[in-house]
Amino acid sequence: MSVIAIIPARGGSKRLPRKNILPLDGVPLVVRVINTCIKTGLFDKVIVSSEDPEILDIVSQTEAVAFKRNIDLAQDRSTVVEVCLDILQYERSADRFCCVYATSALLSANTLEQSYQYFKNEENTNVVMGVSEYNYQPVQALQIDDDGFARLLFSEYSNRQSQFYPKTRVSNGSYYWANSKVFKQECTFYSRKLKVCDVPLNEACDLDTKDDYLNMQVIFKKTLLR
Repeated sequence: MSVIAIIPARGGSKRLPRKNILPLDGVPLVVRVINTCIKTGLFDKVIVSSEDPEILDIVSQTEAVAFKRNIDLAQDRSTVVEVCLDILQYERSADRFCCVYATSALLSANTLEQSYQYFKNEENTNVVMGVSEYNYQPVQALQIDDDGFARLLFSEYSNRQSQFYPKTRVSNGSYYWANSKVFKQECTFYSRKLKVCDVPLNEACDLDTKDDYLNMQVIFKKTLLR
């Protein structure tokens, strides 16, 4: 059973420039993620896909494989699914893979190991996704119309008590485990046979803004003090 890690790390992030190589305690985020993947001992290869020369150079100084992706897969509308499919064209022997975001620097090796054990034991599962609880129940969402008025997005829950709301989770941009063969058929992480694993609050930090980056640094420092 061959297992690989795929870390997408393009250089052209717009909302938070160069976010994949921002330092966390002096270490680029993508390097922290590489080190976490290697520490698990789960992977035959850890592959970082990027079009960016600086990122590829940083990766080449680690134990990971620096994979230069086509510039067409490094556009604003390029998807993580496309990046993973690109890698799987070359890694045909990989039975399973884990797509780990380059900014998942707070994710621990232990969490990744536990999620793999869960994935491996769930034989009828195609994808296991790292998730978080919503801060507020999504069925309470309000949609703002063009005239400025708000209405319930899920009106069928308007008269239900909260204990009767559905159990929900959201992908937190940390990782996805997937069966390679099925993934190439479905071309999505939202598989027909999808299960989820909760990521500890102190290990999940979606990184899109400067405030997100500051929050990540705060969480990291708190973790060190424990």
